[in-house]
Amino acid sequence: MRPINFGRKYVRLNGPVKLRINVRNMIVTAILFGATIVAGFFALMVGTMTFSLQDVYSALTGQATGMTRTVVVEWRLPRVLSAIVFGAALAVSGAIFQSLTRNPLGSPDIIGFTSGSYTGALVVLLISGSTSFIGVATGALVGGFITAVVIYILAFRNGTQGFRLIIVGIAISAILGSVNSMLLLRSKAEVALTAAAWGVGSLNGIDWRHAFPAILLVLCFLIGAGIMNRPLREMELGGDAAKSHGVPLERTQLVLILVAVGLTAIPTAVMGPVTFVALAAPQIAQRFTKSAESLVPAAAMGAFLLLGADIFAQRIISGMIFPVGVITLSLGGIYLVWLLFHQARTAS
Repeated sequence: MRPINFGRKYVRLNGPVKLRINVRNMIVTAILFGATIVAGFFALMVGTMTFSLQDVYSALTGQATGMTRTVVVEWRLPRVLSAIVFGAALAVSGAIFQSLTRNPLGSPDIIGFTSGSYTGALVVLLISGSTSFIGVATGALVGGFITAVVIYILAFRNGTQGFRLIIVGIAISAILGSVNSMLLLRSKAEVALTAAAWGVGSLNGIDWRHAFPAILLVLCFLIGAGIMNRPLREMELGGDAAKSHGVPLERTQLVLILVAVGLTAIPTAVMGPVTFVALAAPQIAQRFTKSAESLVPAAAMGAFLLLGADIFAQRIISGMIFPVGVITLSLGGIYLVWLLFHQARTAS
């Protein structure tokens, strides 16, 4: 006799904060979280100078001094934490856009928000001549948000439909791509080389001065995404169903877009445009959890993917450190080809 399927298993918390936790999501998230911690300790231990696990523990707890503390805490730790937090931010941003557009290709790097951040940074680097981190980061943030506003206005017609948002975003991304190429071609060679290197996306050379404020800002936006998770889930049922539950549709869409753009623009301002993490991480997490119910597994997958890609970029060839964007672009391209073939086969 076939056992009756009573649906997914949930754990209910009825304390001061009431929560209903999907057991499968919780297990997958715990596994990814553990794998990310292991990868993080590996990244802290291995490099030009190799340390034992005891050395790393001593440095993190303030017991180590000298070169061990400098290398582990001052040089490697900001890079590892940035990879974890920025990877989670990109993944949550991708999950929000894919939910809003109801399309797996609805990712901020395909819709054009990453291109907008790149254009803002190029304007600062090539036109104003400023190479300071604050100037470039501000340009990337402003460029990302202006692009989001333009795409939202052009896509808005009796509400924002997902397909229209993707089409308008791809068109704006193509325009911005040509603008970026024109800016690079008209600039001096050494400045263009700096801008092109930034455009690949890299965590090389990141330190606490750059990482700390960006991580704090990203955590604020992640909290905002968590607050908006419930209306996002209700909007997936359809506009009419969401309105019947009291969700103000247009206003909620605008807030979600601004949160998602912030989660893309801030990491982009620090490390440059790192592609395909926002596209791939939510979908891989969804395949493991068999559910699009929560942003948490997507965030855990994004953190693990970006940290793993950065470790791979540092170890793929001995003596050479590649930008992490090169690795995510290569792996993401393979994933995108597989996704398109899978969708075409499913449709047929």
